[in-house]
Amino acid sequence: MNGKYLEQAKKMIPDPRKLVITASRRAKYLTRGARPMLRTTDDNPLNVALMEIGEGLITCEDAPEEKAAKK
Repeated sequence: MNGKYLEQAKKMIPDPRKLVITASRRAKYLTRGARPMLRTTDDNPLNVALMEIGEGLITCEDAPEEKAAKK
């Protein structure tokens, strides 16, 4: 995991728990064959996921249960 990508991603999703969940879910999709949303020579799925989050291509939305609990 590249520290630079992590710092960029933290700016977009400051909550560490949500960042981990979002990045790991996207990395899993990439591992299963999803195409990256940006051009990169990095073949590490977690790095690609963090780059996508840092660029604002992937966002974290509250789960329906969390939205209901906030009301």
